[in-house]
Order: sequence, then structure tokens, then C-alpha cells
Amino acid sequence: MQRLHDLFLGRLHGTWLVAILTVAGAFAQTGPAPGSAIRTAGFKLVETLAVDATEAPRKVFHARMTIPATAGDFVLLYPKWIPGEHGPSGPVVDTAGIYFRVHQGANQGSALAWHRDPLDMYAFHVDVPEGVTSIDATLDFLAPTEGGGFSAGASSSDKLAVLSWNWLVLYPKGSGSDDIGVEASLRMPRNWQWASALPHSSAASGEVNFAVASLTTLIDSPVLMGEYMKKVPLQQGQSPAHELDIAADSEAALEIRPQQVQAFDNLVAEAGALYGARHYRDYHFLLTLSNHVAHFGLEHHESNDSRVGENYLTDDNQWTLEAGLLPHEYTHSWNGKYRRPAGLATPEYESPMETNLLWVYEGLTQYFGYVLTGRSGLMTPQQLREQFARIAMTYSHRPGRLWRPLQDTATAAQILYGAPYAFSNDRRAPDFYDEGALIWLEADTIIRQKSGDKKSMDDFAHLFYGGRNTPPEVKTYTFDDVVNTLNQVQPYDWRAFLTDRVSKIAIHAPLEGLANAGWKLVYNEKPNIITRIHQEEGAAYDGSATLGLVVSKEGVVLDSIEDGLAAQKGIGPGMKILAVNDRKYAQEFLLAAMREAHTSHQPIRLLVENAEYIRSVSLDYFDGPLQPHLQREENKPDLFDQIFAPRVTTLPKPFIEED
Repeated sequence: MQRLHDLFLGRLHGTWLVAILTVAGAFAQTGPAPGSAIRTAGFKLVETLAVDATEAPRKVFHARMTIPATAGDFVLLYPKWIPGEHGPSGPVVDTAGIYFRVHQGANQGSALAWHRDPLDMYAFHVDVPEGVTSIDATLDFLAPTEGGGFSAGASSSDKLAVLSWNWLVLYPKGSGSDDIGVEASLRMPRNWQWASALPHSSAASGEVNFAVASLTTLIDSPVLMGEYMKKVPLQQGQSPAHELDIAADSEAALEIRPQQVQAFDNLVAEAGALYGARHYRDYHFLLTLSNHVAHFGLEHHESNDSRVGENYLTDDNQWTLEAGLLPHEYTHSWNGKYRRPAGLATPEYESPMETNLLWVYEGLTQYFGYVLTGRSGLMTPQQLREQFARIAMTYSHRPGRLWRPLQDTATAAQILYGAPYAFSNDRRAPDFYDEGALIWLEADTIIRQKSGDKKSMDDFAHLFYGGRNTPPEVKTYTFDDVVNTLNQVQPYDWRAFLTDRVSKIAIHAPLEGLANAGWKLVYNEKPNIITRIHQEEGAAYDGSATLGLVVSKEGVVLDSIEDGLAAQKGIGPGMKILAVNDRKYAQEFLLAAMREAHTSHQPIRLLVENAEYIRSVSLDYFDGPLQPHLQREENKPDLFDQIFAPRVTTLPKPFIEED
């Protein structure tokens, strides 16, 4: 899962509910039958699942299941802990139209009584009579209309939808997801196309029947569908096959340029060179272009569910800001899916996950994602340096690191993901992503220095994720496995290194990797390229290193740095800056006031609203609107650009010329 999106970018009732339940009841009796006969080979039990997505534009999805059952108190579970989301995020709250009926025999179609477990909201107790060996279940999913977290967030528009199977499936308690076979079928609006890594047995206009797959594989294989879709083969002629599947809210948004295709083609080639083997039958980049779905990336073994704005392909700014998304999610096929921390390799979706190794699962993926972003040409070397300068600035002004080690942000990930942005500098956030990338950059530079530039983290990738090409499989790992593999690449006290960086309080940000790579963090008034693009897109002003606050385009204080200048003057999250130097707030006026203060050495005057109260604040800041950059240290070799340089491909022409 990836959250590179900048944090600063800017239920039904009454007769409607009756209408939805009426539709659900009708579908329960007359909905589509499963695609073909049940096959049980290799599974302890096989369910059928028929999904009707014809009302996806209305945000309603219907499902009918046939499930082998046993008499008595038969417990069915709704998926709770969703892989890749690292928490109990299954959207059970958005389920409706739940009915259970006898599947066969003289009482076929008879309703069965059920109740929800009083302690586990994801468990349904069904009263199954003697002699009944299978039951039918119907379930509706009411998709969120806006925002939301990951696959439980907004997932459809008038022209497209992303189907996550975990929305619409139930499975017997006590069964492992590998032991359950599911034969799924899907109906969608007739003029829609579809794409998925899930193998299918037949397809016709508006309908597709999928081959029997394990529940694990089903939930790991979302379906992208829509009226406007383009499929772009990558690395043609190479095996296994790779495909970029794009669905958009308009036909114009599908216009992909040759250099963009080349960059994605490079991504596949560079990943193969980095990891040395592939662990999937084929791979699908499922890319959703819409302003009406939640924006994020979510990893799957043979695909990724990546969602960005409608103009991602046609707007150079959006292209640059989202450059690292697909490389990150693609890397998860190796780190997170094939190799997985033991605590995250749960047998089903009920058992809690242990997230303490997310600084490897996500942090190392973030690092290798950046490496592949550079090597494939999705970002230029200068853009990458500016991105790392922003990261270095962020974690150099993170007072939460004085009390909370990085390890705890991983252990507590399930609660931090849903935490508000306000006070994130003091609370800390899922910092194991980008701070993890800084740590792994340092590890890479140590290996290169200690080995005389003969070894690198590329060698770790080959040892840890490579081997032979295989279909999807899971090989778990522990902290010791990571340490031992690093020592195979280059002997060093890696246990102490990682313990110091991750498990202990670290007052200072881990910038040693940048220094080892021949660069240092500096501040000056020259615009940071990535910051400039963010601001052109309406992002907040990040004054973490200057005024000690983050303020939206509208003047709302999103956060203030504890013990920073703004906080010392009583400014905190949720307040609003109404005026700066007696002029109605605008970001350009704030920056102008900072420049003026640098020249005049007079305080910056703010008018601040806190609920119904308004007061004046003076900030004694005189250094100007400084921005972060990386500056070369000429006495050291440039390992940074060396690390991110392509290995097997040619870079496409840059989309935004460098300054």
C-alpha cells in the first residue's frame, strides 16, 4: 500500500432504504446463476459467488453466494483484516440486504434466521436445519460516495468502478482462505470492459465467468471495469506477460504518450533486473483515472489497484506528483506478497495481523519504489533529489520522534492510518514509509562503501526476492532473516544498525545515507521543483522548517510544529489565518511577507481566528521563505545519482524540463 499523495492536497434512509432492500430481495430470487458447475478438486469446500455490478454507477453492488454448510449454529465471516491495508478495515458497515435461505431440498428457498455476533461485528450466526448441506446468501454493498480508506473508499463513478471482492463475500468460520475455492461470475453494464489478474473461463458482453480460485486469490484479484478503457501491453514478446489496464472517466483521459509507455515498459524491465525473478503468472497494472474515487495504491500479487486523478496521463504536474505510485505497488509483488513478514501472513481474514515489520514491508518497498522510479525515467534525477530533500525536511522537523521510535509507528499502524493530519508532527504518522526509505538508502551506501562499490542493495534484492520464476507463493520472513541476508551481501553489524534506526528514540532524522551518497540537506529561497508543482496544484504551504506550521490554500492551519515559532505564539491546528500584514490571506501574500521580513527585519503580522475568537499574532521570523534542496559535497563520490541510474533501459524524454 502506498500513500505518496501529498497530505496537503486539497447514509441512505427512509424510502430509499426500502427500495434498496426490495432490489436485494428480487436479486436473491432471480439473480444470475453461477457460471458453471462446482469443481471441488484441491479445496476443502467450494463456494459460488455471482456479483451483479450493473448498478455500479449508483454505488450499489449485489452478490449471491452458495455456501456448503453444516446444521446448527453455522458461523459465516465477513473479511475483516484486509491484506495490504494492515488493519481491520473490511467495510462491513456498508453491507445491506443480507438474507440466508435453504439452497436445496423440499424447503429450497426457505428463509433462515440469523443474528450478528454481539462481540464480533464481522461474524454472522445462521440457524441451519438438520439435513441442509448448503445455503444461499445474498449481500449488497453500498459503496461510499466520497473519500474513505483504501478499498473501502469511493470506488465507482458513472463511467467506471473497481470491484474489491472482499466487499461481497462470506466464508465459514474455521476455514483457511487457501482451503476455500470460489467460482465467481460478474455482471456489469453492457457497454463496459473489464480487466483483472483473475483467470476467467468465459466472457461475453457485460458478463464474465471466472475460473475457480482460492478465496485468497479471489480477494487478491480486484476487477477494474468501465466504459472507457485502454489496455497497453508492456515488454511485448517477453514472458510472463505484463499489461497496463487503464479505465477513465473520459475517453480523452486515456491518451497515453509514447514516452509514458516507454517509462512503464522500462519499469517492468528494471524490476526484473533488480529482483532477478518474477513470482506471478502474469501482471496487470490496474490504473483508475477519476476525480470521483478515493486516491491510493493497493498491492496485489499479480496486479495493483492504483487510483489517481482523471488527468494523470495528460497533465504533466499530476504525472510527476504520482510518479512513484506504480513502482511502489509493483515492488510489493516481491516485498509484501511473495516475501511477507510472518506476522502479516495470516491464514484467513479474521486473525489480527502483526505489523511490526512494516518498516521493511513498506519502508524498503518505498526505497526500491524510488529506485525504480528513477531507473525507469518516471522521475528525473533532479526531481528525485528534490523529493528526497522534502522528505529530509519533514523528518528533521518531527518532534514526535523525541518520544516515539519509528518501530512504534509500524506496530501501531492500524490506528495511525486513520489518525487526522492535525498534530501528526507530534503524534507521528505512518512514518515507516519515507523515513524507512532514508534508512534503506543509508544501508545501500554502507554496502557500497564497505564492498568497494562491488555490492549494493541490488544484491540483497536478488538474494531475498529472486531465485527462480514461480507462480504466486508466500515465503515469510523475520527480522533475523533480513539481518542474515544483509550479512550475506556485506558483513556488518546490521542488527545494531537497524535496531538503532528503528527501535530506539532517534532525535535526529536519519540523513547519514544522503551524506554517504555525497549530498547534504540545505535551505535557500530557490523553489523546490516538487514543492512548486504541489503549489501549482493548490497544495498547502509547508512551513515546517520556517514558520513552524502547515497552512492550506484557504488559510486553515493543518498542523503546527510543537515548540516551533507558530506554536510558541499559540497557533495550532484548526485555526484560520484571516490576514497577513493587514491583507486578506493568500499563500502568495504569506510568502511575500516572509521576503519583506527578511529585508526589513520587521515581524510578520497575522490575524488568526480560533472558533469565534480573533486575535493578532506577530511572528519574529526573518530568514525568508526557505525551501529544501540537496547540495553536492564535492569531496565525496556521487552515489545518489549512481543508485537511481538505469541498469537495462534508456530514459524517456523528461516531461517537465529541469531548471
